[in-house]
Amino acid sequence: MIIFDMEMSGLDIAKCGIWQIGAIELENPENQFFQEARIDDDDIVYNEPNAKKTVFDVTGKTEKYFRDKNGQSQKQMIKNFFEWLEKIKTKNLAGQNPWDIAFLSVRARKYGLKIPFNYRFFDLHSISQLKFLETNGKFYMKKGTSNMGLGNILKFCGILYERKIHNALEDAKLTAECLSRILYGKNLFEDYKNSKIPEYLKSK
Repeated sequence: MIIFDMEMSGLDIAKCGIWQIGAIELENPENQFFQEARIDDDDIVYNEPNAKKTVFDVTGKTEKYFRDKNGQSQKQMIKNFFEWLEKIKTKNLAGQNPWDIAFLSVRARKYGLKIPFNYRFFDLHSISQLKFLETNGKFYMKKGTSNMGLGNILKFCGILYERKIHNALEDAKLTAECLSRILYGKNLFEDYKNSKIPEYLKSK
């Protein structure tokens, strides 16, 4: 299984660009992918209306950084990712947000790249909610909607981590660590070894 995450210049799938991809092979976590690219000239930086943080706050980058002409193209970055992915036997993708796979697929088609993965996607949010239901007898909700964002997933998995900015590889590692704890009751990365696994997640 391939755990992946992306950083984009906004959430508009038709108008925003991908500038960072991070991925990890869950069964072989030392096998990792991490690259950056410049967004296309016709891509925009889009901040969601009423959002608490701008794209620049979340990424810690500037628009000038996103458009750096010295950076590789999105097409090349995605092509490199697909070539890395092709070498892995189990090509199911997993991540925090199913939106990422749609975003990636749209971009791949724009550049005429063959998509080497299945459209089915394992998302951390749903898996975490099912595990929470199993251990608590109810879903984790707030005001009638799911309250299982990545911050609360980390708490549920016993991971102590405070991040100021997003990074695709770091988020992929966090997602992989959470999946390992939820699915197998095991720590995956040395980085998070000091964060104890809650008893309700430990393998029986």
